[in-house]
Order: sequence, then C-alpha cells, then structure tokens
Amino acid sequence: MEDFANQRLDFGKMGFGCQHYRRRCKIRAPCCNEIFPCRHCHNESTSMLKNPSDRHELVRHEVQKVICSVCDTEQQVARVCSNCGVNMGEYFCEVCKFYDDDTEKGQFHCNDCGICRVGGREMVCNLYSTLFMF
Repeated sequence: MEDFANQRLDFGKMGFGCQHYRRRCKIRAPCCNEIFPCRHCHNESTSMLKNPSDRHELVRHEVQKVICSVCDTEQQVARVCSNCGVNMGEYFCEVCKFYDDDTEKGQFHCNDCGICRVGGREMVCNLYSTLFMF
C-alpha cells in the first residue's frame, strides 16, 4: 500500500511546468485572477501588455490558489493535491508559495531575506550578507 501511495505522490514528476520550473501545478495570480505556470511567466506576460498602466508583477507571497496540472483541481496552496494526491512539487515552500520538481538546484528558504534561494542551505544568502556586512 505504501508503494502505491509513493507512486501517486511521484506521478508526473518532471513532466509538467514551464521554461522556468518543473512543477505539477499552476498558480492563480491574485493580482489579475489569471492562471500561469509560474510567477516569471506571469511577469513576462503582463510586462508586454499594451497599456502601461495594466503592467504589473506578481507578489509571490500573495498567491493563495493553485491548480493541479494532473487533475485540474483548483485549491488552496499545499504540497499535495487535495483531489488526486499528487505531490505538486518535490520542493515546496509554504512561505513563498513555491513549487519545483528539480531539486538538484538545492532550493532552500532563506529566513534572513524572506525568499527561496538555490545552492543549498549551507550557502550564505549573498543579498543578506551584502546588506548587513557593514
């Protein structure tokens, strides 16, 4: 039974996503209520809007809804789909609402600067170091 549960969690791993991230969910942008594969896709799309006053960027911490790429269920931000039980991202950060199946990047949440970084937790956040070294 445990093998089946693990197979379900891993279903579709690395098979969904966009050019920026491999993940098994899309996000509903709270700023415009549109669905995008990730915040970078949102920002690229909205930066090209004809009317400059319509251009905007997504604030990662404000995302509240995701759509499972496997079963299309819209739901609250969570690691596992509430409908089909798939793990929507091997790496998941509840603070940043960030999902990624490609864990070889060594993602971690930096509590000092408040966002997810890559390179492994043993890495020192350069932004934090630069701002507070002097």
